[in-house]
Amino acid sequence: MADISETAGYNAATGRRKVLPEGVFAWLLVGPAMLFIAIIVAWPLAETIRLSFMEAGLGGEEYVGLANYQDLAESRKFHQTIARTFYWMFLSVSLKLILGLVGAVLLNAAVPGRGLFRVLVMPPWVIPIAIGCIGWLWLYNGYFGILSGTAQAVGLTDGPFEFLAYKTSAFYSAIVTDVWVGTPMVTLFFLAAMQGVSRDLYEAAWVDGAGRWYRFRRITIPQIMPVIVSMALLSAIWTFNSFEIIWILTEGGPRSATTTLIVDTYKVAIGNYKFGEGAARAVIIVFLLAVFSLFYLFFLNKVNKHYGVK
Repeated sequence: MADISETAGYNAATGRRKVLPEGVFAWLLVGPAMLFIAIIVAWPLAETIRLSFMEAGLGGEEYVGLANYQDLAESRKFHQTIARTFYWMFLSVSLKLILGLVGAVLLNAAVPGRGLFRVLVMPPWVIPIAIGCIGWLWLYNGYFGILSGTAQAVGLTDGPFEFLAYKTSAFYSAIVTDVWVGTPMVTLFFLAAMQGVSRDLYEAAWVDGAGRWYRFRRITIPQIMPVIVSMALLSAIWTFNSFEIIWILTEGGPRSATTTLIVDTYKVAIGNYKFGEGAARAVIIVFLLAVFSLFYLFFLNKVNKHYGVK
């Protein structure tokens, strides 16, 4: 069999195959992928970093150095946006993990109609986010939404209540919608991990007299812990970057109550045409996510070593 580094070319003059050096052949294989990454990822990132040192708008660009970053460092509003973003991420991801774990346990149980229940958990994740958010807009409406109507019927409110009109209720309403969208994916990943746990472990524990709760704590959780850590941190990154849900529901309002870093960057760069300030915000987001990703890889490696996963 010919060596993999040999091309199919044929030299008619010498009657021999044309052979490329292995290094050149390797670069030919990875070249298209590297070119794609350079165009799609590297160049936009470099351009964003360049713009972050500019006062750029529709009228042109002017170099201002670190002024954009200095303004953000001194901005109390921007600090509040960062804190709000992490609080949004922590609360939303925590609820997704808890509900996803409970849902996976229920879907993994041997009950009639289990296949149907597994299908019914999919719609929030499968349907387009925009369509799902429009449905939630109707639910949150104070005059004809079912949530406000139910609150009035049971006496919780004296009249129509606009969930998205007040700072606190709008923030937590957006979290509920985000959890509704993201929980099915977490549930399915946890369910797949639970199905990979050996039944022999459960049978041995059952023979020894271990109860359901003990088996769940001592067998299920340790066995799926690497998946839990992976989903927790990946879901955190996705939630950190979440834009559609907040924008469709509140556009960052009322009074910036639901404005996260992504929404703030969009408002500044696209809404106000301040491309330099928006680019500085984008660079900070990339930096925060890069640090978070490094933490993810480090922590995941520790968990895998602890539970003997290679």
